[in-house]
Amino acid sequence: MMLSEKTIIGKVVLNVENMEDMKNFYTSIIGLDIKKETEQSLKLGAFGDEQVLLELQPVAPVGEKPNATGLYHLAFLLPTRKDLGEILYHLLVSKYPLTGASDHGYSEALYLDDPEGNGIEIYTDKPKSMWDIRKDGQIAGVTEPMDAEGVIGEAKEEFQGMPKGTYMGHVHLFVAELEETEKFYQDVLGFDLKFKFGPQAKFFAAGEYHHQIGANVWAGKNIPAAQKGLRGLDYFTIVVSADEFTQVKDNLDAKEYAYQLDESTQTLSLEDTNGIAIKITTTN
Repeated sequence: MMLSEKTIIGKVVLNVENMEDMKNFYTSIIGLDIKKETEQSLKLGAFGDEQVLLELQPVAPVGEKPNATGLYHLAFLLPTRKDLGEILYHLLVSKYPLTGASDHGYSEALYLDDPEGNGIEIYTDKPKSMWDIRKDGQIAGVTEPMDAEGVIGEAKEEFQGMPKGTYMGHVHLFVAELEETEKFYQDVLGFDLKFKFGPQAKFFAAGEYHHQIGANVWAGKNIPAAQKGLRGLDYFTIVVSADEFTQVKDNLDAKEYAYQLDESTQTLSLEDTNGIAIKITTTN
């Protein structure tokens, strides 16, 4: 079973300790629009779109967080290079510290951390004609300095917030080890392995995309699963077609992989081999 290119990452749900600080950051610095706000959660997305890309939910502060599996970064995919230029200029004017700005061959990307240490990537894809697509279907990536002047030069106006058409391009995870992770995302869920970064990282995608799931062992091999209810990643969603939802469920049954099914929302809830929670659904 292989997932089709219609598959997308839906939303990322984060547990946060200081909701006010995180709300201000994601609306003022990142430029997300508030879709719904309650005492239990804050749902955010791009302006002009109803889709929720990020959900914040409050948890009690715990002090130092133990090293564990979880989120390396979430990644907002912008529609155009112009959009990337506008948010880059906005971040520079805001004097919010960036942790990186890279050309990956298939994309150009900015990196920063939110106030609670969650990694964020904001990127735009290059035309597919510029991707290094190998004969076996793998898509090789590189990490080189981004042409920041060229990107800013594409900006046409002041940043007005995350533009319509932005979505969650991928999630990149800290995992305990890579072999079982590959078996899960490829054999159980149906993603295709797109690239290996030596013994350190692997990248998976549905269809012909460069990656929708990244996995690395940069936090250490055989690290424990994150404790539930701590700040950081709670879960992320994968949105599939109705037909593929049934195929994934059947594959989970065939492999006797544990999950919970909510028939009212057509949602499969499960954990990967690293204890990272995932929800698979047909709608976001």
